[in-house]
Amino acid sequence: MIHFEEVALRYGTGAETLRDVSFHLEPGSFHYVVGPSGAGKSSLLKLMYLALRPTGGRISIFGRDPSELPRDELAIIRRRIGVVFQEFRLLNHLSVFHNVALPLRVTGKREPRWQAHVRELLEWVGLGEHIDADPLTLSGGEQQRVAIARAVISRPNLIIADEPTGNVDEKMAIRLMYLFEELNKVGTTVVVATHNEGLVERFPHPLMQLGGGTLQILPGPE
Repeated sequence: MIHFEEVALRYGTGAETLRDVSFHLEPGSFHYVVGPSGAGKSSLLKLMYLALRPTGGRISIFGRDPSELPRDELAIIRRRIGVVFQEFRLLNHLSVFHNVALPLRVTGKREPRWQAHVRELLEWVGLGEHIDADPLTLSGGEQQRVAIARAVISRPNLIIADEPTGNVDEKMAIRLMYLFEELNKVGTTVVVATHNEGLVERFPHPLMQLGGGTLQILPGPE
């Protein structure tokens, strides 16, 4: 699914944010990315979802090297990845419903086939009463749930989530984690960056521990 080989990342002329990062994630796996603030968690995720290119080493995703792909093939690969951004990145000129439906429109699916699915998912994340709302009228936690629904609506092969429960209460955080768990059970590979130790203990999975620019994979809590 994802393979990093001695990957390094440097911004400008500064010190390396990541160095000698090597790992292999199997299809259908579930990993947490953990570490202190500034350890490079968001940078690692950006490399995974192809928003950044490494300054050293090699990355392959779905068995392909992104650096060797033409733009149209790279776009096809990106459609297989659902991303939950820390800053949400909702389109404010679209309603909640149409933000969530966007990945389905991009793939050319006809609206009658997925309209009920979008509504059902929004009900599940507690936004059934906000389907037609403007994202700017929502709270931060509500916007985060829209972003999560948009990331998972097309059942991508890979979900990458950067602090997906950071703006919601504990009850909703647990509900959202159950959503990731269920998608993982049907074969979706899931990578979640989080500071929430309680969720890591409640939903145990291997840890990708970042510190000092390097990474090691540890078993999850018993």
